[in-house]
Amino acid sequence: MPQLLSDLRVVEVSAFIAAPLGGMTLAQLGADVIRIDPIGGNIDYRRWPVSDANGTSLYWTALNKGKRSVTLALDTPQGRELAQAIITASGENAGILLSNLPASGWMGYDALSAKRADLIMLRLTGNPDGSAAVDYTVNCASGFPMATGRGGEPVNHVLPAWDVAAGLYLATGLLAAERHRRRTGQGQEVTVALADVMLATVGNLGYFADVRVNGAVRQPIGNDLYGAYGHDFPTKDGRRAMAVAISNRQWRALGKATGLADKLAMVGPLMGVDMDDEGGRFQARDAISAVLAPWFAARTLVEVEAAFTGSGVLWGPYRDFGQLVAEDRRCTTANPLLREIEQPEVGPLLVPGSPLSFPALGERTDHRPAPVLGQDTDAVLGDLLGLSSAEIGRLHDEKVVG
Repeated sequence: MPQLLSDLRVVEVSAFIAAPLGGMTLAQLGADVIRIDPIGGNIDYRRWPVSDANGTSLYWTALNKGKRSVTLALDTPQGRELAQAIITASGENAGILLSNLPASGWMGYDALSAKRADLIMLRLTGNPDGSAAVDYTVNCASGFPMATGRGGEPVNHVLPAWDVAAGLYLATGLLAAERHRRRTGQGQEVTVALADVMLATVGNLGYFADVRVNGAVRQPIGNDLYGAYGHDFPTKDGRRAMAVAISNRQWRALGKATGLADKLAMVGPLMGVDMDDEGGRFQARDAISAVLAPWFAARTLVEVEAAFTGSGVLWGPYRDFGQLVAEDRRCTTANPLLREIEQPEVGPLLVPGSPLSFPALGERTDHRPAPVLGQDTDAVLGDLLGLSSAEIGRLHDEKVVG
């Protein structure tokens, strides 16, 4: 897989989730991604979760796999000059900066493009006006926490959905800008606001239109599936399973596998809805769940799995992170996505490569560890900027590089 983007060089100056995820997405596809941090690491370098053994951030290592790490004294003129030189270094497929940090002064587009006219800069902001925002402050306004749960207080989810989506937008935008430069020779500054990622998603899922056309606001309905049938059920052994029937075939499979097809068929006439329509099943969801609940309650999760395997029923077990790692067959090296690697300062880890699969390229080679902070500083200064070992040694003595 590295041959896909092996001729692309991207410099990343970032922190937290969105930009590091965007950079890692490109690195896993083969790009040479050089992350520049201040000496000692940026504000995300010790973020939880951390290793109990030595405090190494498992979060940081997870989001920086496959990159090269350079550390510079970015609070000094010489350190900033070196960072600018790395960002704007020559190369047909280089001169690309990815960042979610404030871009002004030495890291502003005008300053960098003055050193390389075809510079491409991908920059994430919080709000469209450039003011600050993070996933949690964007999410609270999105409407989703108000539609989560069973009513009452808003419920935040722990998945940083807007950061994840923004990171993938950054990677996509970077590749689009690079393709434009190939055709025209023109660089540019591309910006995306975290709040705009949220707004685009809400609009793309039809919720703007629902308000405008129907005057409706989606209400919190717990774990039920909105607009079709889906519900969660406790099992005999204290576990929980989600069953979903979107298509008519899935609906019939659920009735057949549970042996409750005849009883479920009675729900439609009683409720006055068409059970061959997903909207009708949504309206009758409470009655349907009342029929199904005793079946789940009488069986363990293993017995539920045995009954549903190969039946055509769309279902899944609820798991915490520990149960996911321990129980899910997809979360093993039998899945090509995952591989055991040795992560410096941590030890052996099960890590994912890119979720994208390219069978025509042969064996996957995108499972690479995160660098030790600053481990590639000397190599980048030497190979990219042409500095001699004596010059690099002097920079170390002067504490300009880490």
